[in-house]
Amino acid sequence: MIKAPLPHNEAQRLRALRELLILDTPPEERFDRIAAFAAREFDVPMALVSLVDRDRQWFKSNFGLEDRETPRDTSFCGHAISERDALVVPDALEDPRFRDNPMVVGKPHIRFYAGCVLRLPYGQVVGTLCVLDRRPRRFDRLDVAILGGLRDVVVEELVRREEALT
Repeated sequence: MIKAPLPHNEAQRLRALRELLILDTPPEERFDRIAAFAAREFDVPMALVSLVDRDRQWFKSNFGLEDRETPRDTSFCGHAISERDALVVPDALEDPRFRDNPMVVGKPHIRFYAGCVLRLPYGQVVGTLCVLDRRPRRFDRLDVAILGGLRDVVVEELVRREEALT
């Protein structure tokens, strides 16, 4: 397993995440609906609104996954937040970053991952909207575009939520 490098702007990224006042809050239907729709749209058993904190990834929505958080150093999303827009892993067993990852070789047995970064309007990336499967699969440009559109809805909801709190 290859641990994800920290983004060059990690301190600013974490500050933006904290300013959202969202970590460890109860589930919200608006995020759960988006995750459920993503799971159905892509016919996958799991979809997450994942926020990448300092040492963990915490799930604002966790469709199909019991855990509310997992360690950052074993997370796919920890890798994804360094991407410009999206990370697609067609088969985790064939990717050196993930092939011996505990979440691949053990529960929940992730084989496929696609995640689009949640970039706030002022540029900070705080997490991903991602879909996961227990079997390898293809994910083409149209799929990435559709997931990206759903990601944009998540970002809009994050901004609305933040504005309502201030």
